Amino acid sequence: MLAWRMEDEGRIIKAIITVLLGQHPAWLRTSFSIAAWILTVVLSPADYKPQSSPGALPDLPAYILFLCFRHADHCRDEPRAHSLLDAAINAIKRVMKKHSDDFDVVALWLANTCRLLNCLRQYGQDESYWQGNTARQNEHRLQNVDPQSFCHSLGALAVQLYQQLIRIAEKRLKPMIVAAMLESEPIQGLSSSSCPPGLRRSSAAPAHTLPELLQKLGSFHAALDHCGLAPSVGHQVLRQLLFLVSGTTLNYLLLRKDTCSWNRGIQLRYNISQLEQWLRAEGLLQSGTREVLEPLVQAAQLLQVKKVTEEDAGALCSLCTVLSPQQVVKILRAYTPTAGLEERISPSFISSVEKQLQAQYGGESSQLLVDTSHLFPVHLPFTASPLHLDELRIPDTLDLAFLVRL
Repeated sequence: MLAWRMEDEGRIIKAIITVLLGQHPAWLRTSFSIAAWILTVVLSPADYKPQSSPGALPDLPAYILFLCFRHADHCRDEPRAHSLLDAAINAIKRVMKKHSDDFDVVALWLANTCRLLNCLRQYGQDESYWQGNTARQNEHRLQNVDPQSFCHSLGALAVQLYQQLIRIAEKRLKPMIVAAMLESEPIQGLSSSSCPPGLRRSSAAPAHTLPELLQKLGSFHAALDHCGLAPSVGHQVLRQLLFLVSGTTLNYLLLRKDTCSWNRGIQLRYNISQLEQWLRAEGLLQSGTREVLEPLVQAAQLLQVKKVTEEDAGALCSLCTVLSPQQVVKILRAYTPTAGLEERISPSFISSVEKQLQAQYGGESSQLLVDTSHLFPVHLPFTASPLHLDELRIPDTLDLAFLVRL
């Protein structure tokens, strides 16, 4: 634990929250990772030894706050414990307001908030969280102050930070999605070769390409990893962002007649496969991200399948399991046949599909456009720290020499 006095509270908060990020935002916009910043700014290279300095982590502030909390618990001083965490929460909120559009800052404090929350659980009074503790870790359990109310406050703060993180990422992604998914042509010449002249798009290069979109998603994923955020939470972030990509692309497809064609389906399916390949390479394919892409996958397949006979109608209805009947019919009505190769879809075919889908789904779904503002509920799992608290090293540069290790 770290011994401190009530009058030290402001100095603690200033040293590890206000000063650490409030006055040093520039490091987050350099080419260094967060881990590299801690190495170069917080620690000198000579002092940094990963094996002997496990406290030299992006979530170091959370550990310091918890060690101070342990001292208040040791002293049976519940008001001081309350005051410390209230001050920390308020300071984090102030920093978040100042850096409201900075993905890296918000991600770092989301990781620290989750770590502090998990420390209170791991060393608290609920035995279900002790199962993975070592004997040394159990020696550091809280004895006097029940952390339950603090866990509730920190959990609420973590949800706020998560939602702010999503808003920042979505703001950066939105301008890229349509151009990357529907306007860029990885299969060169496919769209212009068979579109009627009136529907051909400009030959100008798209504003954004699929590789740019993947690079942006990759930068978000890397930042979450460097911050030490639990992988399961990072996966939820990526799932939410892929939902935005899928929903925005599908909505554009539903609203623009010139995007509904066989060749556009080929381009779209290729782009989706590149997204899936990226997810697989990042180890994200089994984290719920594939499911949010399924409506877009089915829309691309709908553009490619044969649409002539009654058998075709039945096969099409069997294919479209997550698209609503309204979405399927809208795409069919907007479909532009390939010149010289396809006939226009007959009204009777569309009517047959509509009747089969209504019989299949009843009145369950009348949705046409995807609500891309929808946020999936976030789950913040308990993740025990393997760190032994007595191994934590606090860099001198944090100006916390007034704290006495006990």
